[in-house]
Amino acid sequence: MNASLSADKPPLRVLIAAPRGFCAGVERAIEIVERALERYGAPVYVRHEIVHNRFVVDGLKAKGAVFVEELDEVPDGMPVIFSAHGVPKSVPAEATERGLDWLDATCPLVSKVHRQADRQLDAGRHILFIGHRGHPEVIGTLGQVPEGTMTLVETVEDVAALDFPADASLAYLTQTTLSVDDTAEIIAEITKRYPGVVAPKADDICYATSNRQAAVKAIAPQCQLVLVIGAPNSSNSRRLAEVAERCGTVSHLIQRATDIEPAWLDGVEILGLTAGASAPEALVSEVIERLGEMRSVTVEELVTAKERMSFKLPRQLTGQD
Repeated sequence: MNASLSADKPPLRVLIAAPRGFCAGVERAIEIVERALERYGAPVYVRHEIVHNRFVVDGLKAKGAVFVEELDEVPDGMPVIFSAHGVPKSVPAEATERGLDWLDATCPLVSKVHRQADRQLDAGRHILFIGHRGHPEVIGTLGQVPEGTMTLVETVEDVAALDFPADASLAYLTQTTLSVDDTAEIIAEITKRYPGVVAPKADDICYATSNRQAAVKAIAPQCQLVLVIGAPNSSNSRRLAEVAERCGTVSHLIQRATDIEPAWLDGVEILGLTAGASAPEALVSEVIERLGEMRSVTVEELVTAKERMSFKLPRQLTGQD
């Protein structure tokens, strides 16, 4: 720590949430890009950001990954990877039609939601999908079923505006990176209006999202400020900042240590720190180093859960194809 800069200021206790940072789905997606680069050589194309983190994306760009928004930007004969958020069924169909060698980095927990959507549709149910309009995961999930068979629900007010009869054959599914508390309120309203609605067999909000929100709830009441490392377009990271705010604690979503404003630390004795599921641990270390330049810092970790989840890679990358 830089004692010359921090000697005249009170010490800062940094309470770090655990679990934090990379989840198994993000680790898998990044490894798919890295292994594809080893197998095919650069460039390898990736449709959309593989995960929502500029640090990660820039690192993969430096290794030879090329990120595009649409499939028609991928030259013929080039390998292409679909992001961890999932894609509409039309995207792999188009890639296959073009003869592209494609790899699907969709998180298996998102793919599970896609399979549930197919099953509910086969059972003749209309699907209420709880999620945030415009998010890549939502676009991908809506694209799993024919138009008009799934209705997006973002808020409790949206539930009130639904015009299905009370005995309609309905099921609900959710985006995997939502606020646990907000989603519970929406589900409660859905089941109140439609008592016969079919719920998913297991919670669609992924283990990593739930665990990181619970970890923030454990540290935020002890802190005067919580910093969340994550991208502004990262749903799970934004939810972490909201969770801290709901605990009555000021929170800021930052992408890098350079985003920290020194004035934020005025009057702060205990600072909470966490990272969204797409943020690498290197950024956590970077933030702690930056805080140490401004104050004398002690660091503690509060562990609320242990994560041991891992997912298999696509067969094309494991020699099983």
